[in-house]
Amino acid sequence: MEIKTARINPEATERSVFDRIGGVGRAPLNSNKIICKFWLNGRCLKKPCRFAHCESETPVLAADHRPRKSPYYHPSRNTLVSNHTWRRAPRNSENVKEKVVDKSFGNLTKKSSHLEKKSPEKVVDKSSENLPGKSSDLEKKLPENGPKFAEKVAEKSSDTAPENDSNLENVVEEKSLEHVPKKAPERVCEFWVQGNCVHGDQCPYLHSWFRGDKFSMLAQLQGHKKAVNGIALPQGSNKLYSGSSDGTVRLWDCHTGKCANVINLGGEVGSVCSEGPWVFVGMPNVVKVWNTESGAEYSLNGPVGQVNALTAVKDLLFAGIEDGVILAWKGTNETNVTFQVAATLKGHTRGVTSLVVGGKRLYSGSMDHTIRVWDHENLQCIMTLNGHDDVVKSLMCWNQYLLSCSLDCTLKVWATTEEGSLEVIYTHSEEHGILALCGMTDLDTKPILCCSCDDNSVHLYELPSFTDRGRLFAKQEVHTLQIGPGGLFFTGDRTGLLTVWNWLAEAMPKTSQA
Repeated sequence: MEIKTARINPEATERSVFDRIGGVGRAPLNSNKIICKFWLNGRCLKKPCRFAHCESETPVLAADHRPRKSPYYHPSRNTLVSNHTWRRAPRNSENVKEKVVDKSFGNLTKKSSHLEKKSPEKVVDKSSENLPGKSSDLEKKLPENGPKFAEKVAEKSSDTAPENDSNLENVVEEKSLEHVPKKAPERVCEFWVQGNCVHGDQCPYLHSWFRGDKFSMLAQLQGHKKAVNGIALPQGSNKLYSGSSDGTVRLWDCHTGKCANVINLGGEVGSVCSEGPWVFVGMPNVVKVWNTESGAEYSLNGPVGQVNALTAVKDLLFAGIEDGVILAWKGTNETNVTFQVAATLKGHTRGVTSLVVGGKRLYSGSMDHTIRVWDHENLQCIMTLNGHDDVVKSLMCWNQYLLSCSLDCTLKVWATTEEGSLEVIYTHSEEHGILALCGMTDLDTKPILCCSCDDNSVHLYELPSFTDRGRLFAKQEVHTLQIGPGGLFFTGDRTGLLTVWNWLAEAMPKTSQA
């Protein structure tokens, strides 16, 4: 058999490889001087390749390899600076001015002049009108002719605006990421809760049930099997009362933290409150009453459905029921103490969720998204407030103001106008729905607002500026907040855990607490 071998002409050049495709009499494929980009990078595997594998005096990249024009890139609006970061080029406009509004709502009775007239010089650039935190957002939250909310308005102007894009590098100050402050982690490490986190101090999540100073966790009282819906500390008693959805009321010794007694009621406890030595517990279709001094026990019939809210002032007891009715009982101080129905307050179309008494008025929040104001003397509805877009979960009176929170993620501050009505003067927003409010003072007599959210945390703010003072964390949502004597306050979450907290005179060193 004859064996044929291929011979290679040593005088042949690399160019002859490309000429081979065209054949005799045809122009070589690389006559347009298009260079293969893969060959330039040393990665071309095609032999023969339809692009040139040699340098050219006027190299031209293949059309497929040319950079495409991005529809999102506007040379007149953007500039690439030296650190390869896209920055917005300056507009050819006058200096931009913006407002910085103080959040304090201290002087609420004075009229505001800057809300009535808007000067075009103080309007922020249109590209930032809808950004959160700008003055336009705060102005929308305030009533047009409402009382003065902001005390200080400072104007900031830019006096050295660059004329063109070429000067942008001289204006933009480039900072490395090392100088950007890191946001404190706002979640408790799940592995730390289980006791098996291996990251230690390098863990990005919290290894503590709270963040902040001047307060600490004192004790955790475990016993309830379901959510804690009410906490009460009656006057003259050394027992703390807590009611739960598991149908029990537990009595805790204030000195030892031990459970001293368990009362099985046979029905879900919806609310708990106290007035003097009296303890009131709201249940389906009944309100249980105990006198901690005499040991007397009473049952108040009349409610139809679960009693979601209770509040007592002097000789009057108010109960908010899930059918939208508010029942009022009046107690007598005769030889045999009795409670008689004083009035039935109707107006809400859905269940009542919160009750609070402030001055000569009773305020009620409901699942119908409204707040009703009742005269404390004649028990008649004098006003209906429509400001929330979801269930009103909690109400609180602070000085001459009414605070309300809702599942619509807002907390509203209401103040009385000259005409006697109530209007919103400030709206505070959270990322999650707000479940409960509680007001107290720290050991420096500074007013503190506790705001429980449905992200398993309680936010602490200093009033009236809403300055962040810290945060408490729980395994599930905290539905109950209650203050106690001597700087104590309590939280009850949906797991049935009751936690005791304590305000401190000095800042406590940050240590992990299980």
